[in-house]
Amino acid sequence: MAAAQPKPTAGTARRLARGCWSAFWDYETPKVIVVKNRRLGVVYRAVQLLILLYFVWYVFIVQKGYQDSETGPESSVITKVKGITSSEHKVWDVEEYVKPPEGGSVFSIITRIEVTRLQTLGTCPESMRVNNATCDSDEDCVAGQLDMLGNGVRTGRCVPYYHGASQTCEVSAWCPVEDGASVSQFLGKMAPNFTILIKNSIHYPKFQFSKGNIENRKDGYLKRCTFHEVSDLYCPIFKLGFIVEQAGENFTELAHTGGVIGVIINWDCDLDLSPLKCNPKYSFRRLDPKHIPASSGYNFRFAKYYKVNGSTARTLIKAYGIRIDVIVHGQTQPPKAASSSQAGKFSLIPTIINLATALTSIGVGSFLCDWILLTFMNKNKIYSHKKFDKVCTPRHSSGSWPVTLAFVLGQAPPPPCPGSAEPGRVGRPQDKGPSQALAALPPQPRPTFTPSEQMVDAPEQSAGPELCASKHSQQDPALMDPRGLAQL
Repeated sequence: MAAAQPKPTAGTARRLARGCWSAFWDYETPKVIVVKNRRLGVVYRAVQLLILLYFVWYVFIVQKGYQDSETGPESSVITKVKGITSSEHKVWDVEEYVKPPEGGSVFSIITRIEVTRLQTLGTCPESMRVNNATCDSDEDCVAGQLDMLGNGVRTGRCVPYYHGASQTCEVSAWCPVEDGASVSQFLGKMAPNFTILIKNSIHYPKFQFSKGNIENRKDGYLKRCTFHEVSDLYCPIFKLGFIVEQAGENFTELAHTGGVIGVIINWDCDLDLSPLKCNPKYSFRRLDPKHIPASSGYNFRFAKYYKVNGSTARTLIKAYGIRIDVIVHGQTQPPKAASSSQAGKFSLIPTIINLATALTSIGVGSFLCDWILLTFMNKNKIYSHKKFDKVCTPRHSSGSWPVTLAFVLGQAPPPPCPGSAEPGRVGRPQDKGPSQALAALPPQPRPTFTPSEQMVDAPEQSAGPELCASKHSQQDPALMDPRGLAQL
């Protein structure tokens, strides 16, 4: 009858936990082995070279990894438009065609208007553009109905339209409604010659650096200059036609439908250099999607109120125009996009961090080559055997300190010959005194090794108590051959 298997006890669990705790405090140190393999050496140096090129060229030169960065500059924008234009029956000045007049970073220049004059509160036909506004009789119009996309409250009557034979429901609103009596006027004849002054100043709090885009001159320079990228960089006076042309748009078409143009100021500053090297760069592009009819163009409405014979009247104006958005992005990293303001200055902390990262990343080459050796190369068992050793501390049962000293000095006692030692305690060195035990040991010639032999054959010295025996040395005879590693 088979004996019952012993069940795990609490003592077994404690020994397992003690072993895991002891293994936790083990120390691992790399062992250097030189492998004479040209192909592997080429892979190793190629990986190191690629890593060095990445950090030197991209991180330090392109991204300027040695510089400190800031979230963004404090920026201020002030604008001013000048010029006059005319329509069919009127001359327009800047007070009328610029909205709003405060001169902020976002403003509109009116280029076309649709005017509905002398609107008063009363009843009139609804616009035909409103859904379900057409009718054949009064039964088609519901009194009191309010359409949020219409112009007023329906009275319940079906009346003739402003022109033609059509009929629409009557509404109580500002009459006549916009579509019934509006007149279009084009203001864009002289608009390309409008001048726009854009004053911009920036400040980087971290670096205590401030600069503006206007040159500090007292000879009336701004009154006679216009912007030029080379000769007049610090004269931020732009013609409206120049802005639209730089954005790649047709001015006449844009003036009829309206649109949004972005004036983007980019401060690309390296604060390690002179402040004269910190210059603004301007770019222009259209911001509204012109290829999508539902969202392209730009227009808005406003009204001018007045009294006629004691009654309130108004002129409704639907304005189409070019909206200008002046954008100054705040990003103090090295250049990444054409629409950001950058500034950087040397700092020791990012330099040390990037250098440490570069030196650490070089170790990727060693990891990759070790993986190739252990996985794909021939005789990878030999390499594994030579690379990994396990060093154990000597046990207390090995004897007194003279015997331990003999092990350390390489004078290990010879193994007892079978049948030569009689049973009992007679003749055993550990039963004698320390000096007698050391003297009783037969003299052993101390082995001498060359440095290369010590490096290659270290895992095979299992006589001393400091190296744990490897199972591979007992199973694979090829692992004991010191010439095996040289064949990798």
